[in-house]
Amino acid sequence: MPTSGSLYLCAVLLRRGRLLDRLSTALSLVALLLGLAPLLGFPTSVAQAMLCAALITLGLLEKYWAARVEVDAELFSHMSQQIGQLTERTAELDQALEELGLQQSATIPRTWTDRSKGALRLLRNQGLCLIGQCALALLTIVSLPWLLTH
Repeated sequence: MPTSGSLYLCAVLLRRGRLLDRLSTALSLVALLLGLAPLLGFPTSVAQAMLCAALITLGLLEKYWAARVEVDAELFSHMSQQIGQLTERTAELDQALEELGLQQSATIPRTWTDRSKGALRLLRNQGLCLIGQCALALLTIVSLPWLLTH
């Protein structure tokens, strides 16, 4: 049986996804500006456009994971405040998720430990998207002089 502290800790960790999302948004906006540079008369190349498109694509994927992480952060925070009625609230949550088509009916309900691991996996996916964006941004910065001369 999870404790209020363990559910709250998971919520706190999941809220770190907001910082990841802000960094990803900044990188996506820079990529968008670079991608639109030809409209302003700046020189560009196909390789630069491809790198910008990849940065934006990773940014959109990160946004997907960020949205899911944010929902889980709110749910874990709410459930940490309902620890005395966790069994009932969990059943209500599962029923609501099923009714909305967000979860299939399960014969064996998931434990909060499993839910925590799943939520943190979403946060990890979000972080991996940001790492990919950072690597591509660094590649773009390093190769930009070469791309502009060819």
